[in-house]
Amino acid sequence: MSDDVVPVMQIGDTLLVALQGDLDDTTVIQIEEQLTREVARTGATGMLVDVSRLSVVDSFIARVLARIVAMVRLLGAQAAIVGIQPAVAITLVELGVPMGHLDTALNAEQGLALLQRLRRNVSGTD
Repeated sequence: MSDDVVPVMQIGDTLLVALQGDLDDTTVIQIEEQLTREVARTGATGMLVDVSRLSVVDSFIARVLARIVAMVRLLGAQAAIVGIQPAVAITLVELGVPMGHLDTALNAEQGLALLQRLRRNVSGTD
């Protein structure tokens, strides 16, 4: 698609997207639309959003990330944010951005394991 803002890789039934660079508000909204569209299009049951290459995550970007997770869940998939850098974590806490309801992991490998656990919890199997 020509209106894709970020590359989305599909690994089985999980989508992996890596955000990078300096994201402006318009781009973040376009990413939100693209990712929800991709979950619906592919029927993915999980999504990892890797933010390890973002040097700055302001309160707007953090709110949009939370919205993406909520929208993905409404579409029947689990979602996790991975790769939050220490400086970004400090900034988010200092800004008072509520992110406690988000599932997070240190890296993509741990994120995939987290998604597996979340899927088992939803399906009720161990």
